[in-house]
Amino acid sequence: MIESTSTRLNKYISESGICSRREADKFIESKVVFINGKCAKMGDQVKSGDVVKVNGIAIERKPAEEAIYILFNKPPGITCTTEAGTKDNIINYISYGERIFPVGRLDKESQGLIILTSNGDIVNKILRAGNEHEKEYLVTVDKPVTAQFVQSMATGVPILGVHTKKCKVSVESKFVFRITLIQGLNRQIRRMCEHFEYDVLKLERVRIMNLGLKGIPLGEYREMKKHELESLNELLKNSKQTSETKKSVVGSSKTPTSKKPISKQFGKSASFGKSASFGKDKRASSGKVKTGNGGRSSKSGSTEVSGGKSSGGRAGRSRTGR
Repeated sequence: MIESTSTRLNKYISESGICSRREADKFIESKVVFINGKCAKMGDQVKSGDVVKVNGIAIERKPAEEAIYILFNKPPGITCTTEAGTKDNIINYISYGERIFPVGRLDKESQGLIILTSNGDIVNKILRAGNEHEKEYLVTVDKPVTAQFVQSMATGVPILGVHTKKCKVSVESKFVFRITLIQGLNRQIRRMCEHFEYDVLKLERVRIMNLGLKGIPLGEYREMKKHELESLNELLKNSKQTSETKKSVVGSSKTPTSKKPISKQFGKSASFGKSASFGKDKRASSGKVKTGNGGRSSKSGSTEVSGGKSSGGRAGRSRTGR
């Protein structure tokens, strides 16, 4: 039996590095995707030699081994969007030099770990609420953290017309608690705290699944290490890619529309198959490492009521926080 060399169109687009698979579907539905000059439709296959254009720009699928994975310690004030016109957007701040986009988002006023990648195929696997992948946060509030507050947060809170899923919550200090979520409602932690009349003073994400923040200074990033990527892929092996239609999937992450050309969403360069320059390079001093190599993991400690593990590694030098 001869193995087919064709690839589903949305997968081909996401693997070019310009967007996620779900966002690729939106481009296709908006009728701005063409294969060999013909307007494409959902479910179309791309064969070897086919020319695929999105909003008039030719794209090329990147080999899996060339995908970029970055761990970034986002400082407050940076917006997690690829919109070039948005002030202080995460892409301009990092200025990586190749096309990448954030996996999910952190509120502008929040800080901590966020993944950026050129592999759009991995996005839904990480973000889809049904996969229940853990994300861990340290939260500083304006009033003492009580046992009743911790218990109430852990059992679920009514926000946005739904009841949040049970989660792990532990006390770190008088005004700080640790919380591990398996869903991502819009401004979920802040809304949960507001329900009990607590105001969040600082919110920091310290872990996404097996990936930890330790060792990455605020405002800096490093490439994911080989063993981290292997562990991540193992955790994602049985994860579903299809997005849920419920609003509890992931907060208010922006998606592209047919009215805004790709070139405006991802910068001025029209080439998606080649490296693009976005200004002064602020990568780690070790240089660009696509899939990483070696490294060590670590665990962040806490006084547990219930908590989670985290792992991290050495950080490269890029840019100090604002």
